[in-house]
Formats: sequence, C-alpha cells, structure tokens
Amino acid sequence: MTDPAPIHFADLALIQRIIPHRYPFLLIDKVRDIVSGESCVGIKNVTNNEPHFQGHFPDMPIMPGVMIIEAMAQTSGVLVGVTMGLIDKQAKVFFMGVDAVKFRRKVVPGDVLELHVKTLRGGGRVWKFEGRAMVEGELATEATFTAMFDLPKA
Repeated sequence: MTDPAPIHFADLALIQRIIPHRYPFLLIDKVRDIVSGESCVGIKNVTNNEPHFQGHFPDMPIMPGVMIIEAMAQTSGVLVGVTMGLIDKQAKVFFMGVDAVKFRRKVVPGDVLELHVKTLRGGGRVWKFEGRAMVEGELATEATFTAMFDLPKA
C-alpha cells in the first residue's frame, strides 16, 4: 500500500474536518502552500457582513486585532492537522501564549488577508509558530504564538 499524496491545499470542507471552529468563529476560507510540519498560508476574505463589524466600528469597520491573531491560529491548526494526520479526528487546539504582537495596518472589509504561518517548534502536543498577516503584500499584523493540541486517544 502506498502513502497518500501529500496535502498542499485545504478548502473549506477539509478545514472543517480538521479544526472544530464553525460560523461565526471560523475565520479562514482556505489554506494553501502547505508544507507539512513547516508552513502554510491561510486566506481570509474579509466581508462587511461579519458580526464583529456591527460594533467595531460601525462608522469605520476595522477587523479586530484579536480576530486576526485567531485566524493565524486557525491556519496553524490546519497545518498541524495535515502534518499529524488529524483529519476527522476531532482534535482540539488551545492558545497557550501570544507574544511580540504588532499591528501595522488596518484590515477592512474588501481586504483579502493572507495568513503566513511558520512552525518554530512542534511535533507533539505543544507547537510554537510565527505568523504574519498580509494584505496586498503589506504587513498588517505579526505575532508569535504557542498552542496545545488535545490529540485524540489512539
């Protein structure tokens, strides 16, 4: 029996088979350029009908920074899920820490947010990542973050 082909792209259906998030808190639309154990790029199409824009801020909608960081974390969850074969395993992921956060540019409806995630340390339950959120090649947000994966029992 041969090993399955490596996964380099995750559409919305595959994302939902890997991470538990659902609307309105699923913040990524697809993940591309997946290099198992190393890096990937999540894509978030920012639209005006998202619930946080009703109050942040109604006259000048800006995507909250914490939502951008959460989108990075969800992207990293897909990377780990692909790397560790967690498709349909109902694994959970929990933040352990967020460091060195910098907000450089507003993210507004109509933007396509590219979430570049790189593994700094991983392989077991605890992983550390470097994330950069980009809009049209311009840095919007950067952070390092650590997450713990509640892996299913074998």
